[in-house]
Amino acid sequence: MKYTTLGHTGLVVSKMSFGAMTFGSDPSIPSIYKVSLDDARKMIDTSLAAGINFFDTADGYAGGQSEEMLGKLLADRRHEVVVATKVGFRNGAPITQSGLSRRHILYSCDQSLKRLGTDYIDLYIVHREDPVTPLEETLDTLNTLVKNGKVRYIGFSNWSVWKSALAWQLQRDNGWATFCNGQMNYTLVSRDVEHDIVPFMQHANIGMTVWGPLAGGFLSGKYTRDNLREDGNRLAGFDIIPFEKEKGFTLIDSMRDIAAAHNASVAQISLAWLLTKPVISSVIIGASKQHQLEDNLKAADIELSAAEIDLLDSITHPAPMYPNWFNQQLKDPVHAAAGLV
Repeated sequence: MKYTTLGHTGLVVSKMSFGAMTFGSDPSIPSIYKVSLDDARKMIDTSLAAGINFFDTADGYAGGQSEEMLGKLLADRRHEVVVATKVGFRNGAPITQSGLSRRHILYSCDQSLKRLGTDYIDLYIVHREDPVTPLEETLDTLNTLVKNGKVRYIGFSNWSVWKSALAWQLQRDNGWATFCNGQMNYTLVSRDVEHDIVPFMQHANIGMTVWGPLAGGFLSGKYTRDNLREDGNRLAGFDIIPFEKEKGFTLIDSMRDIAAAHNASVAQISLAWLLTKPVISSVIIGASKQHQLEDNLKAADIELSAAEIDLLDSITHPAPMYPNWFNQQLKDPVHAAAGLV
């Protein structure tokens, strides 16, 4: 396993991390929440043995069961691992139990600490945007948690670039704890973050962690045009990442040749490609079955050639968005000749 620091911090994390979203049982999303405590224990032991020291969950996963199970399974190794959890999604019926208000963040943090069985959270992530709460209220509350020692570092997930950048500047201006992490969706079939999020995060020295790196299992290569929507398939019950499936299947056809050259699976190639991106601190791998986890972990040992990376980049390169395409056309030829752009 390889390691790096998380963004601008000194926190050392494994380049692959374990996501516990599947832990627990909940009828709200049965295709996701379906891993028992015994199976979860095997996955955690396998992850630790592989060198993973970074574990991710959220208060909204399976009604809190994910946090409870992860806390129980890591209890004896708590001082050795980095634990991230998230706040923002609804975690109760009352209208107040959602969002990023001071009240909800403080309440949710205390509840997460209880479920995780710990007195501090290494990385506390705001899971979604809140269109109601003033941004300053959210950021000041996160800073309070850091000052009080309940939280070590803070991050955001699924935020737009304008709000992420504004928040980061407000944190700097007010002397508040700054975001060191952005947990975003990034895959070969979903490279939207490259337009603006990645340049901002690199400018601010914020480390990205990636959720859904296999696009809900699509990039594992196990799906075909015929079985994609069969009952029992994850994508039949939880398909939230928009991308053109036909283009995805064409991509996978090309990836099979690369996978064969490395004696690897399509999933391993998908993850190995992500691990080449400088902005990424860690790729979160989750699983509902032990063999999936074991297969994904092998991606850490794959070294893609420059030609293979270029091929995957070119096949999946996203079309530039405005104003990016406009600015790209106006690059100064003198700067370009001097190697400045």
